[in-house]
Amino acid sequence: MENKKLYNVAVVGVTGAVGQKMLETLERRDFPVGELRPLASARSAGQQITFKGKAYTVQEATPEAFEGIDFALFSAGGSISEKLAPAAVERGAVVIDNTSAFRMLPEVPLVVPEVNAHMISQHRGIIANPNCSTIQMVVALKPIHDAYGIERIIVSTYQAVSGSGQAAIDELREQTRAVLDGKPAEPKVLPVKSLPKHHQIAFNAIPQIDVFEENGFTKEEMKMVNETRKIFGTDEIQVTPTCVRVPVFFGHSESVFIETKKPFDLAEVRSLLESAPGVTVVDDLPEQAYPMAIDSAGHFDTYVGRIRRDLFHPRGLNMWIVSDNVLKGAALNAVQIAEHMVRSK
Repeated sequence: MENKKLYNVAVVGVTGAVGQKMLETLERRDFPVGELRPLASARSAGQQITFKGKAYTVQEATPEAFEGIDFALFSAGGSISEKLAPAAVERGAVVIDNTSAFRMLPEVPLVVPEVNAHMISQHRGIIANPNCSTIQMVVALKPIHDAYGIERIIVSTYQAVSGSGQAAIDELREQTRAVLDGKPAEPKVLPVKSLPKHHQIAFNAIPQIDVFEENGFTKEEMKMVNETRKIFGTDEIQVTPTCVRVPVFFGHSESVFIETKKPFDLAEVRSLLESAPGVTVVDDLPEQAYPMAIDSAGHFDTYVGRIRRDLFHPRGLNMWIVSDNVLKGAALNAVQIAEHMVRSK
C-alpha cells in the first residue's frame, strides 16, 4: 500500500478459522502492520501463531489488551464483540467486527467496500462486516442495481461448512470418512450446534442455517434480507432467500434471480460485471466454464457466471455467484475496510 505509516493491529479470535484467514490476508495484501497483537480466549492464550515468518504468543482478549491499538479485527463470536468492542473503542481503536452483534444498529455502518465504502467515514468507532452470503451477493448485484435498479431478489444459497467454524469442518471430514468406511455418521454440530437435534452433512444438503424464526425463515435468511437492504440503503428491495448447508469445505455458491426496475441489455449487464471491482466473470458455456466453489477457495474475488435472461419475466435476470466465504465473506472484507481507512488518512 502507498501509505507508509504503520498501524498497530489486534486480531480477536486469532486461533479460529476466520482469525487465521485475517492474519493470512493481512500478510498477503501487505497491510502496513506495525505491532500485531493476536488475541483470543483465556483457554487459547499461550498458543503460538506465525505472521510474516515471526512467531507470536496469543494473548487473552481483555479490555486492557487494546491499549495502543489502531485497528481491532473481531471474529470471536457476538458475545465477545458485545463485551470487548466498546472497550477497544474507548482505548482509541477502530473496531471492524465480523459478527452479527452490531450489524443492524442504525449508528453502525454495515460495509462492503466495493458497494458502500462511503459509509466508512460515518463510523463511531465500530464498523460491521455483513454476513458472508450477503457480501458476495451484493458485490455482484451492485453494478446492476446502479444501472437498472433492483425490485426483487430470490436467492438460494449452497453454503460451505466452514461458515459454521472449525468444528463443522472437522465434522464433514469425519463423517465422510465414516460413511466411506461403511460406518454410521455421528452428527454433533450441524445444522446448529446448540440445538438438541443434529443432521448428517456428509453426502447431504441441510436446508437450515441458524435457528428458525416465527416467520418460518432462519436467522441466516433474515440476515440476507435485512443486511441487503441496509447496504443498498433502501427498504424497497424485496429479498426472498433459502439458505442451505452443503458438504463443501470452503466457498459459498448462490443461485440468484433478480427483477430489475428498468429493462436491461444482457450484453451491457455482462460488461458491467466484467468491469466491476472485486468481480470476475466466468461464463463460457461451450467450454463448460462457470464458477465453482472448489475454484473460489483461496481467492479474493467474487465469481459470476450462468448469466442469462429469465424465460418469462421481461426484466428477470438469473446468475450464479461463488466466493470464498472465509475470505471475501469475512477476513478479506474486514481488511479491505481497514485498507480504505488507511488510504483516506
